[in-house]
Amino acid sequence: MKLIILAGGKGIRLNLSTIPKPMVKIGGKPILEHQIDLVRRYGITEIFLLTGYLANVIYDYFGDGEKFGVKITHLIEPYPMGTGGCLRLVKNLIGQEERFMVFSGDVILNVDLGKIIEEDQKKKSIATLVVHPNNHPYDSDLVEMDSDQRIIAFHPKPHPEGFYYSNLAIASIYILSGQIFKYIPSGQFSTFEKNILPMLLSKGEFVAGYRSSEYIRDMGTPDRLRRVKKDYVSGKVARLNKKNKRRAIFLDRDGVINKYVDNLSKIDDFKLTDGCSEAINKINKSEYLSIVITNQPMIAKGFLSEKELREIHKKMDTLLGKNQSYLDGVYYCPHHPQGGFKGEIKELKIECDCRKPKIGMFLQAARDFNIDLKESWKIGDDERDLIAGKNAGCRTVYLNPKMEKNQYADFVFKDLPSAIKFVLNYNK
Repeated sequence: MKLIILAGGKGIRLNLSTIPKPMVKIGGKPILEHQIDLVRRYGITEIFLLTGYLANVIYDYFGDGEKFGVKITHLIEPYPMGTGGCLRLVKNLIGQEERFMVFSGDVILNVDLGKIIEEDQKKKSIATLVVHPNNHPYDSDLVEMDSDQRIIAFHPKPHPEGFYYSNLAIASIYILSGQIFKYIPSGQFSTFEKNILPMLLSKGEFVAGYRSSEYIRDMGTPDRLRRVKKDYVSGKVARLNKKNKRRAIFLDRDGVINKYVDNLSKIDDFKLTDGCSEAINKINKSEYLSIVITNQPMIAKGFLSEKELREIHKKMDTLLGKNQSYLDGVYYCPHHPQGGFKGEIKELKIECDCRKPKIGMFLQAARDFNIDLKESWKIGDDERDLIAGKNAGCRTVYLNPKMEKNQYADFVFKDLPSAIKFVLNYNK
């Protein structure tokens, strides 16, 4: 597979005057060199650098790539063409049925490319986009995915007041088909996010999403650059690669994230618990994953559709995002074993493996994120959550305002903020 790196950034907000943004050094090496080192480990050795501003600096450093163990071709934008338009520079170098990877050259990343390529090969899509939640969705371009990992909507910033969105931002890593070029206009400035992606969706093309919680961060501002440098020195950038086991904090939804409402089915009834956003923000700043595991039998009973549940979860994403927090994953069980409800969904009235206290959702999350369940935690306000956590091999935390004990709880706390504070300091 060939790699295209978009390396024409000026770095205006970084006040760069002698180097282009992709040549900013992290840990003594330019960002571009980190990217090249990463792809070479996955067998990608043919690279096209699409440059513009101070292109000579990039050429002088990398040359033909031989000393970096790769073959590099430099292509210079004759004028600013945008992240979509500049791809036409490689149109005659990519076969119509060939798949190729694209990176933004101003992003520090360490991801399991093998897994992304493997998932892309399973789909017949014109594009696979790596997507992830972030802590500022309110000012980000966002996408929406269905349960088959198909991107079904694009929501450009700014978002209107009262609009609920899924917190899924495009992460500047794509795998594209050579068929993409018929959607990139010749001689025009265009961006992939604002112009090409909406066109693909409007034409009914299959655009796949690949959700990742690995380290993918741009460094376009002084604050972000300082954070990236700190994370690199600490080893966090490498540790978050999916090849490495991760720890998770599994959260029940009702009564933990949102204020408990019996048989919640109306979006207006969904309200966050006190201190929830701040607690989850602390998880996000740690190296734990924040994952919701929730039974939603209202679907099987016919009181709530899966579409309505998705809207409720979009509200959850939006409310959390306004306070700079996010969930890495949300898993729900729509089943219920008992019949007899008017309007029930017969095919969902089954004994499943996912309804807590069974552990199907834990196992799925562990596969998706490479989670070490024995090093993870389950936090809930119901005994079923605690039993499920124990069955999955996790430590368990019982949320109980009266501090009542439970035989399945390793620890008891009054609320989520105090529980998270304890968990994040456990065994430090």
